[in-house]
Amino acid sequence: MIATDRLTLRPAVDADRDAIAALNAHPRVGAWLGGVRDRAESDAFVDRVQAHQAEHGFGFWVVERRADASVVGMTGIWWTPPELGLGRIVEIGWRFLPEAWGQGYATEAAKAALAYGFETLGLPEIIAFTARTNLASQGVMRRIGMSHEPAHDFDHPGLAEHHPLRAHVVYVARP
Repeated sequence: MIATDRLTLRPAVDADRDAIAALNAHPRVGAWLGGVRDRAESDAFVDRVQAHQAEHGFGFWVVERRADASVVGMTGIWWTPPELGLGRIVEIGWRFLPEAWGQGYATEAAKAALAYGFETLGLPEIIAFTARTNLASQGVMRRIGMSHEPAHDFDHPGLAEHHPLRAHVVYVARP
């Protein structure tokens, strides 16, 4: 568990499945993920998140607002999936409910996740990627000290050739 001034980052538990399903099913969230996730897809995502945490001791964590213990999103670090072809490297990512957008939660949580990756795990670098058009996430990447590395930009293999989110940018942070 990681605590910041306003947030708690912790592993997902089965009791979080409803909150995560609501997050993954929100149309404004899904707009940046290539579509919303139905309950079965969301539960499969939670299964992957929990399996990664169990195997590696870190992962994509639930983010709770400390003031009321409500789940406002997810952030964390985990190994990139092999199907992306990025090699064996740790990725940082986040997704938050739209009502939590614009309050600095993504930046606060991502800073804590980066610090954990560098200070606790001793990782040499962490990447982040998002759709070229997702300027808000790129803003978070810059605010947490990441730099765009255009040579690593790629077309997401999970999205159709003409999908508007297919072109992805890659940012990198090093300790």
